[in-house]
Amino acid sequence: MSSEGFVNLDKPAGWTSHDCVAKLRRLLRERRIGHGGTLDPAVTGVLPIAVGRATRLLPYLPSGKTYVGTIRFGLQTSTDDLTGDRLAEADTSHLSREAIEAALPQFLGHIQQQPPQVSAVQVQGQRLYQLARRGEAPTELPWRTVEIQSIRILQWRSGSQAELSVEIHCGAGTYIRSLARDLGAVLGVGGTLAELRRTASSGFDLSQSTPLTDLLDGAPVPLLALDLPLQHLAKVQLSAETSDRWRQGQAMPVPDSVVPDAAPVRVYDLNGQFLGIGAIAAGLCKPKVVLAAL
Repeated sequence: MSSEGFVNLDKPAGWTSHDCVAKLRRLLRERRIGHGGTLDPAVTGVLPIAVGRATRLLPYLPSGKTYVGTIRFGLQTSTDDLTGDRLAEADTSHLSREAIEAALPQFLGHIQQQPPQVSAVQVQGQRLYQLARRGEAPTELPWRTVEIQSIRILQWRSGSQAELSVEIHCGAGTYIRSLARDLGAVLGVGGTLAELRRTASSGFDLSQSTPLTDLLDGAPVPLLALDLPLQHLAKVQLSAETSDRWRQGQAMPVPDSVVPDAAPVRVYDLNGQFLGIGAIAAGLCKPKVVLAAL
């Protein structure tokens, strides 16, 4: 069997998520490789990589993400980070931590957010960064609903271009660059993202990640178990007979199930082998993704 499982990769700056996938395809000699959430080239940190049959499990990974970043006030750029052209500057010597603390609550919960002008969001079938390269960036960016669970201040540095370091817990699709821009606008001084590192994503944590630089230096690629990032899902264990029938696509009864209808579950055989993902409906477990060989 070819290589399969998940890689908890620590992406360095300067690499795109696609670059990382392409490199692992060559290292593992496996075409079926995907990632669990794009990181901008300038952003470092956790990039979940699925290898082989693990690619079929990507839709079932938890959506939560955590970032640690630095927002620079008094500066607006074309990309909402330091890679873009400077559009406006302002003195922030008057800005206080108390003013920022008062402004942060409006960015918590489900909020409306516009992506940066240079991003992977599609408008009329084309990525915004593709339009920006051709000088065709739209004047009206699409609004989208995102969720930010918490923003914790780590450090505040006052001055003519003050900086705020924060830890952010958020859902998928949230742009921290947009948060930096919008917070600066609310404070009346402008803001841009100076630095960003993703410390957790889709069930993977930075403390257990493998730097891509280690793999480039010849270290073996550590493949994690298929079900490792799926522990947030309820578990269903089938008998030997029902396991075989489930593998063949039959829905099996799950007595005393407390899982809501349509909720995905992890399915195992009597020996604890992970068989795949099922969905509960009217007391039956229907196969969604079957991984074990017949």
